[in-house]
This record gives sequence, structure tokens and C-alpha cells, in this order.
Amino acid sequence: MLYLIVFIGAGIGGALRHGVNVAAARLLALSFPLGTLFVNVAGSFLMGLCAGYFAFKPGLNQHVRLFLTTGILGGFTTFSAFSLDTALLIERHAYGLAAGYVLGSVVASVSALFFALSLFRGGGLP
Repeated sequence: MLYLIVFIGAGIGGALRHGVNVAAARLLALSFPLGTLFVNVAGSFLMGLCAGYFAFKPGLNQHVRLFLTTGILGGFTTFSAFSLDTALLIERHAYGLAAGYVLGSVVASVSALFFALSLFRGGGLP
């Protein structure tokens, strides 16, 4: 049941993300990925609201938490989860780990993307 809740929420979040990206491209027609930037910032803000609410209003059902955070916000942008993980490390005063997590996540993720692209460009994959 929990996987179904997350699955449905992620579908909603993914559709919302696509809608924001399409709207940004149509309305602004910029070569800069403003839609993605908006989604990442808005998703992180909404994750902060959810995390704060859940921390101070603990009576909320676990199903609702999963639907909103892992489901909708996870489908909207995984950057919100990345932001929350980073904030939790900082709140625990694990500043070195937080910096390493941010730097490592960005460098490793972008590097992995370029590596995967190179497999196609170099003829390594059909």
C-alpha cells in the first residue's frame, strides 16, 4: 500500500514538473533552464514547509507524509530531498559532511551524466 501511495504522488509531482517546464519554455522562451530552477527552489521550499510541519505537528498520518514528501515532492523534484538531507546534516553540525555531500552529489551526478552520454557518442552503446 505504501508503494502505491508513493507511486501515485510521484506521478502527480512529475506531471506538475513537466507542466512548469512547458509553461516556462512557452512563456519565457529562454535558453536558460528557468523552469528547472523554479522547480528545484519551489520543491525545496515546499519540502521545508512539510518537514517543519511534520516536526512540530507529529499527529499526521505516515501515509500522508509519504504521499506529500516522497511521492509528490519526490516526483516534482528530487532536489527537494537533496536539500532536506543537506539541511539535516547542517543542523547536526556536520558541516564537513554537508559540504562533501553537496559537492560530491553535484560532481558525481554531472560526471555520471557525461559518462553515460560518452557511451553513446563513442559508440559504446547501440
